[in-house]
Amino acid sequence: MTSRSPFTCVLWDVDGTIVDASDGILRRLTIALEHFGKPAPTRAELVHWIGPPMFDSFQTNVGMTPAEATEAVAYYRTIGKADGYTTGAKLYPGIAQLIADLDAAGIAQATASSKPEVQVVALMEHFDLAPRLRAMAGATPDEKTLASKADIVAEALRRLRAAGADTRRPVLIGDRHHDVEGGAAQGVPVIFVRWGFSWPHESEGATAAVDDVDALRALLLIED
Repeated sequence: MTSRSPFTCVLWDVDGTIVDASDGILRRLTIALEHFGKPAPTRAELVHWIGPPMFDSFQTNVGMTPAEATEAVAYYRTIGKADGYTTGAKLYPGIAQLIADLDAAGIAQATASSKPEVQVVALMEHFDLAPRLRAMAGATPDEKTLASKADIVAEALRRLRAAGADTRRPVLIGDRHHDVEGGAAQGVPVIFVRWGFSWPHESEGATAAVDDVDALRALLLIED
């Protein structure tokens, strides 16, 4: 039995889509916010932090100025580097096999994450997914030069084209509304996954929304 896809390439968000890194994020956020005299988030409040660029979240969620947010991001990343970027991270069930099956079917794949690229690469290598990906795009270390989802989607597509991949029918898989908006800005349809960190309304504007990996697989791969 062979598999094919209605899409020529698949772009993946990372946090909340491929990887559950919430334990490590909560721990590092707690340390960083207490350091700057801000209240630490509860696990329920992580929905406000996971997904958008941290530079934006420090301003939106705890009222920091851009200068303060820059300092906070640097401090947060220092903790992350000391921790190890993969500490406490887990793959969502079934995702690794789906990525492997898409690769076996000849579908080019790339990450398109607002997470710093050095962390994206570390996670993909840690979970042995890097060989399945033709490109790994993430944010620049300052999370300002290249940080918006729209720009990162464009960069992921650029790298796929440079690698010789067919990008005529792309799709982005993500779990937050900024994924939907970023995809739309580049004319890329989005399949919204509900197992990440999101509110129900965030799927609005997505081409489709799925509750589990089996449902996602059914949209990405057709068995002949």
